[in-house]
Amino acid sequence: MKNIYKILLISVLLVSPAAINAQVLISLIFGEALNTEEIEFGLIGGMNRSYINDISDSKGMNNFDLGFYFHILIKNSSYVSTGVMVKSNVGATGMDVYPIGEASFDTVFQNGTLTKKINCFYVPIMFHQRFNNRWYIEAGTQLGLIFKPVDIFTESESGGDLKYTLDVRDDYKSIDAGLIVGAGYKFKKETKSLSAGIKYYYGLVNVSSVPDLTIKNSAISFYIKIPIGVKEKEK
Repeated sequence: MKNIYKILLISVLLVSPAAINAQVLISLIFGEALNTEEIEFGLIGGMNRSYINDISDSKGMNNFDLGFYFHILIKNSSYVSTGVMVKSNVGATGMDVYPIGEASFDTVFQNGTLTKKINCFYVPIMFHQRFNNRWYIEAGTQLGLIFKPVDIFTESESGGDLKYTLDVRDDYKSIDAGLIVGAGYKFKKETKSLSAGIKYYYGLVNVSSVPDLTIKNSAISFYIKIPIGVKEKEK
């Protein structure tokens, strides 16, 4: 029960805009206490390529991921996998810009490119099954809290790279949600070891609050998981 309270405490501490810098420090402090025979705790990082499925002229966008994870043992080689992706944005690029109602701005950026960057905290909740304690598959749901969506206007035809970032949080709902599946490989056969994997998220919720505009996110992610605070006997 104490470990569950610690998991909830760290989750609350890290789900904040200032959490990225504090994440590693908090992980190191609590890592050994959270890693038990039933729970594996660590850092997860990598990159994703995200898409907006409902905007035809959008193109994929590369993003960095950073967060922490928990594997909670259910029975034998079966786990519940969860955590929080503290730095994880989705969105897309390559779209046509739209006018914002200022003549000089609209003239300069009329042939530019629009990027929609949607910053989120994501919480996956997955069933995680291991085979021979090396390969694993996982599947479940993922919830997202949208906290800072922006539209980025860029223009480079005039001889210089111009960029303008517009806060568009009023154009979005607060919650994203969908399905997530993945697979990976543990580099050592011990219960807790460095691992690498791939996962795919398919958003089911229209996160746009703009009439006649549908935005459903998807992303394919490549990551590495590093257990924190693993005791020597477990290594």
